[in-house]
Amino acid sequence: MSLQISFAQVLEDADQLSLDEQESLLAILQRRLTESRREQLAKDIRQARLEFEQGLCQPTTPEDLIRRALL
Repeated sequence: MSLQISFAQVLEDADQLSLDEQESLLAILQRRLTESRREQLAKDIRQARLEFEQGLCQPTTPEDLIRRALL
């Protein structure tokens, strides 16, 4: 069963916490965001490696990338 809570409600509820609790909440959210970003980066790397192994992309130099971007 999924509970739907609006962003505004989350902010209101967070305002009801003590300063220590708000700091703890912030630290927990920052750790979770860091972990989520790490997981997404690992997923992107796995996908890029798979595409490279399948011949769907070719290695290139930074100079080639800049040259193509300017065209």
